[in-house]
Amino acid sequence: MPPFAASRDRHPTQTSKSTDVIARFGFRLFAIVALAAFCGFGFARSLTVLLWMCAILSAVLATFDRDNPLGSALNHWDESMAYAALCCVASG
Repeated sequence: MPPFAASRDRHPTQTSKSTDVIARFGFRLFAIVALAAFCGFGFARSLTVLLWMCAILSAVLATFDRDNPLGSALNHWDESMAYAALCCVASG
């Protein structure tokens, strides 16, 4: 492997994977709420659209990463379902 390429030798535990997913979810949710607050066509409508886009993005990333939908550690599929659930709550 060339020296400039990132190596994937790190083998994280299930706890560290889940912690990474929770941190990523929290950061994205904070960014989504901040963007929705400054959007021009209403907070609720823009929050719903942004949550829907994040749910789709997480599902695409889960497909590319070949995550197991029923895995024991949290992954992109769980994050996608959380965004979809928040989208349903925000639209109602």
